Amino acid sequence: MKLLIITSRVPWPLDKGDKLRIYHQIRYLSKSFEVELIALSSEDENENAFDELSKFCSKIHFINISKSQSVVGVLKAFFSKKPLQVGYFYNAKINREITAIIKKSKPDFLYGQLIRVADYLQSYNIPKVLDLQDAFSKGLQRRAEKAKGVLQWILNTEYKRMLAYEQHNLGAFDGLSIITDADRKLLPQNIQERTIIVPNGVDFDFFKPQNTEKQFNIVFTGNMSYAPNVMAAEFLVNKIMPLVWKRYPQINVILAGATPHNSVMALASDRVKVSGWLDNIREAYAYSDVFVAPMQIGTGLQNKLLEAMAMSMPCITSELANKALKATNGEHILIGSNDDAESYAKHIIKLIADKEYANIIAEKGHQFVKQNYDWKSAVDKLEALFNK
Repeated sequence: MKLLIITSRVPWPLDKGDKLRIYHQIRYLSKSFEVELIALSSEDENENAFDELSKFCSKIHFINISKSQSVVGVLKAFFSKKPLQVGYFYNAKINREITAIIKKSKPDFLYGQLIRVADYLQSYNIPKVLDLQDAFSKGLQRRAEKAKGVLQWILNTEYKRMLAYEQHNLGAFDGLSIITDADRKLLPQNIQERTIIVPNGVDFDFFKPQNTEKQFNIVFTGNMSYAPNVMAAEFLVNKIMPLVWKRYPQINVILAGATPHNSVMALASDRVKVSGWLDNIREAYAYSDVFVAPMQIGTGLQNKLLEAMAMSMPCITSELANKALKATNGEHILIGSNDDAESYAKHIIKLIADKEYANIIAEKGHQFVKQNYDWKSAVDKLEALFNK
């Protein structure tokens, strides 16, 4: 059976959550399907990605989407009242290329990742599934609530357009998937019942406990240009850590992840390192004592938490992030109130002061992700949806 997959980004290197998810899905789906991949790309150089993805895909098509094409798409979306990010990724010329590939390939199934590619898939009379990943509309609404001025207006407008798109433009798909039940409950009512849960997993062969000398006390990882991560990094350094430094002035922090925003770069100091891209993100976890992810906005399951817990790190996160994770506070993880810096600081101080307690949280967290977040069992659910 042949499965043709369309993504809005080339799923390598694994520097963003959507790329990580589809990469591992492709890896496991290739055991049951002949996988052909179409990936939209804004990069000219994809040689390493092609070599890596060729391990699992029979054919690979990288289709370049230029800045000018994206600008035109956004303008067309604005006047058609579609979400701007759908317009950003849609182009009529690219659509013709995709049509030609599908006609030649004759796949048994189509699979698109993210609502951004939905317009490329809707018209085909081929069984098709769209991975929503998160409740995009709700994520936009939460960002708008935190924003101000013109940005708030833009995000509110995009939220309303995305909500309408979710309600009215996904009926053509035979199946929809999403990462968590918490996010499914945030979708419009008319598509909730058609959406199955396909969770993320962890590569336990890669993210495993390391016996290394510690260089940092606190670590936070992620794509550091992504708004929820930028906000979390600022909250950690500007609000939480000053309370910790009153007790332990020598404590240091590493903010590890690709493309740090200027506001993240501005957080760097003698006690805060901003690493930028790391060839091996596992080192950021291995060289640190405690993982803190004080997420205030955003939706979906945080891969960073799964990775840190898989590496037997004691972890602290927000009530919002734990809605998706569903770990037990005080057993598998420690939970801070979303906007309450003092609650996070108390957890950090407790873990730094009591190593035995930190080790108990770390070990129970490790067992929790081992039991609940496995890529194979997650992709089995997706494969069952195709077969159904």
